[in-house]
Amino acid sequence: MDLKNKIVVVTGGSDGIGRHICLKLAAQGAQVALLGRDVERLARVEQEARAAGAPKAAGIVCDLQDVAQINAAITKIQTDFGGIDILINNAGIWHKAGPLDTISPEMLEATVQTNLTGLMQMTQAALPAIRAADEGAILNVISKSGVVAQGGQSVYTATKYGARGFTEVLKEEEGANGVRVAGLYQSGTNTNMFAKAGEDVPNHIFTEPDDLADVVVFLLSRPAKLWIHDIRIEL
Repeated sequence: MDLKNKIVVVTGGSDGIGRHICLKLAAQGAQVALLGRDVERLARVEQEARAAGAPKAAGIVCDLQDVAQINAAITKIQTDFGGIDILINNAGIWHKAGPLDTISPEMLEATVQTNLTGLMQMTQAALPAIRAADEGAILNVISKSGVVAQGGQSVYTATKYGARGFTEVLKEEEGANGVRVAGLYQSGTNTNMFAKAGEDVPNHIFTEPDDLADVVVFLLSRPAKLWIHDIRIEL
């Protein structure tokens, strides 16, 4: 797929992996709609994306824990950009590792809503526009935790296994509609996700988000007759 002028929506686009994905796509000439919750960070990445080569970039406030904001964001993107070619479901949060009964009810709910329910609601809202595109695609940035069960990650892993199952079904359903679907299962990445949850981990040993963004561009830019359904990144 030639990414030049493709309209790409990236959730969690103002920070971490999402920011790097936006900038790599911008360098390919894609139009980028980046979604996030922090107005200042969105504005900063919007400017960076334009400087990197995006013919059009817009930061849009959207909290995946609010379905009304999800629907409003997709409506705005279709109005302002004229459609959607690619959706990259990248946004996600982490709960501090520990037994299930140490995870607060509020954190449990926020993790499920952001990592799974919001991902599905975002996809549901964007799907009609993606089906109407000439080369529609959906990429779910999921995590190694959607493949391997690890102690202390009960809720997080549940959301990622759910996202994996959702991705597999979406592949079956949307193949006939010309929409290509893929899942990216990355191991630990050097971002602020763990620190935001109060977790002290050795980030420096993890995959760099810039390198992971290169993988995303590689996947999306394959020829029409070559589509990679799953990519698993290990340290």
